[in-house]
Amino acid sequence: MNRIFHPFRSASRQLGPLEQRMLDGLWARRSATVRELVEEDCRELAYTTVMTTLDRLFKKGLLTRSEEGRAFRYAPRFSREEMHREAAGFAFRQLLDASPASSLPLSFLVEILGERDAQLLDDLRKLVETKRRELGRRELELRIPGSKETK
Repeated sequence: MNRIFHPFRSASRQLGPLEQRMLDGLWARRSATVRELVEEDCRELAYTTVMTTLDRLFKKGLLTRSEEGRAFRYAPRFSREEMHREAAGFAFRQLLDASPASSLPLSFLVEILGERDAQLLDDLRKLVETKRRELGRRELELRIPGSKETK
């Protein structure tokens, strides 16, 4: 199981296996009460263990909760994709900030992509080209009087 970094904390604060398991269960069902998770996904865990883990995830800002009778219904605040995107962005920003030359982490990225799958290098090239076009359009809009950016 891949571990996810908390998107708004340092990389040293990874989610524990129980926290990851609870998030996986909530992503699969969209929302659940403690009882629903215990009865359907976590039979071997104590009710209080699941309750405490969900409360920790709520306090970390990763879950929402709403009252449902005498219980809470929990739901993920972020999709799995949003969490992975935030974690990757956070890790890459740290890597760029820690390196004396920004070309060093970029060269590692290109090397790793090439080792994993040559198609990823083509995907990276397309992403870079798309971003350059986007930045060029923004720059042009800022220079042209009457464009939507300068109004």
